[in-house]
Amino acid sequence: MNGQHTDILLIGGGIMSTTLATLVAHLDNSRSVTLIEQSERLGEESSDAWNNAGTGHAGYCELNYTPQSADGAIAVDRALQINEQFEISLQFWSSLVEKGALPQADSFIRNVPHLSWVQGKEACQFLKKRHAALERHPLFQEMAFSDQPSQVSDWLPLIMGGRSSIAPTAATRVGHGSDVNFGTLTRSLGNSLSLRDNADVRLSTRVVDIKRTSKGWIVSLKNVVTGEKSSLSAKFVFVGAGGAALHLLQKARIPEARGYGGFPVSGLWLACKDQTLASNHFAKVYSQAPVGAPPMSVPHLDTRFIDGKPALLFGPFAGFTTKFLKSGSPSDLMKSVRAHNLRNLADVATANWPLTQYLIKEALSSKSARIRQLQGFLPDADPEQWHIHRAGQRVQIIKPDHRNRGKLEFGTEVLATADRSMAALLGASPGASTCVSAMLDVIERCLPDLLDGEGRQKIQALIPSYGQSLRNDSQLLEGVRRYTSETLGLAPTSSQSPSERSIYA
Repeated sequence: MNGQHTDILLIGGGIMSTTLATLVAHLDNSRSVTLIEQSERLGEESSDAWNNAGTGHAGYCELNYTPQSADGAIAVDRALQINEQFEISLQFWSSLVEKGALPQADSFIRNVPHLSWVQGKEACQFLKKRHAALERHPLFQEMAFSDQPSQVSDWLPLIMGGRSSIAPTAATRVGHGSDVNFGTLTRSLGNSLSLRDNADVRLSTRVVDIKRTSKGWIVSLKNVVTGEKSSLSAKFVFVGAGGAALHLLQKARIPEARGYGGFPVSGLWLACKDQTLASNHFAKVYSQAPVGAPPMSVPHLDTRFIDGKPALLFGPFAGFTTKFLKSGSPSDLMKSVRAHNLRNLADVATANWPLTQYLIKEALSSKSARIRQLQGFLPDADPEQWHIHRAGQRVQIIKPDHRNRGKLEFGTEVLATADRSMAALLGASPGASTCVSAMLDVIERCLPDLLDGEGRQKIQALIPSYGQSLRNDSQLLEGVRRYTSETLGLAPTSSQSPSERSIYA
């Protein structure tokens, strides 16, 4: 393909860009697609397996997706939305596996049950109410609840073992949860793209500058190995560069990004690769975040499958950093400061000073302090079996609110220019699990002609539920889940008995 021009340019080689590139390539093979990544391989930052929890976020176990209001009501809308978005991801991956565009499914996704676990009378009451609020929806009908210690112990033998006294405890369980290796998935998508005539994947290539033209954009590039400089024109540019997205949008000088800033958060895991211990815990278990902690600090103990071997991860332990990427510079935060976002940054710093103090305190914590937190989950945890592993960087969104004051947001956002020639993904959680929905949003907003006529038929072949509501159509949901379970090798949703779904003391 012509190295001087591309129809669609994607900056950043993570799960978002590779997903968008794959969607475009399958919808219209006449459009040229070029993906740029500054590292020597794809998926090295937030998408890499050791840089994230690998949870197929579906709202099953993440308690922060279902907040409780002052009157005691449980809000479930976000959990329903995220669950449906993950079902869309599963359908897309299933179609690619069937087409041979992805390798065997167990190379990137495994069945791992998702559980929420709490202690204390009030927490148990909350979890029971949460279960009751969710299970009335078809998406969550397979969720089991128990506040019987014997049943919870059967589900979580390592967590419940070694306790001298049992406080009130409760758990919910969904047997068809998943662990996803987004690093492997990203690289597999990239490998498949590189075989297509209309796609070009360029590694070790850094974006130096971005300038708007009458026909789109001119992007200046530099090979980080050879130093060779080049330029590439594009009709449409997607910035999926994770923490680096803000800097790139500032280079592009788009008015839509005025006032935006970034709040960087680092992370650490406690990791255990002991095969005996890992074999005795088969679950992703989420609990409640400490008071004052950000949403990404919700503690969880996860079964992971990385490079084909099981491991356990506990955390994350969030911390304060000034880097925007794991491979970034300590000056990243300062380089992002502009006259148009300075006030918003100051507003957020003032309003969220307790959060900043919490993150700094967490960053300075010792391994022994983190082991004590782990032992709140695993009383018998042996410090010698656990080591510190640095997770990926997250850059939370700072943006002006309706009063034009800066606010901090914990989520993701697709930002697009008015002329639809550029879009970017900003923020973090739930991130990778909803990548297909997020990139469909980009296509619908910026490249809608891809979904006209034959394109719509193609997307419905790739994602059978596209344009329909899974949350309101139990028959469609049942068929979709049967298809994805069989194709991806996940546990069928019917594996739980009716008695297991609602076990009350």
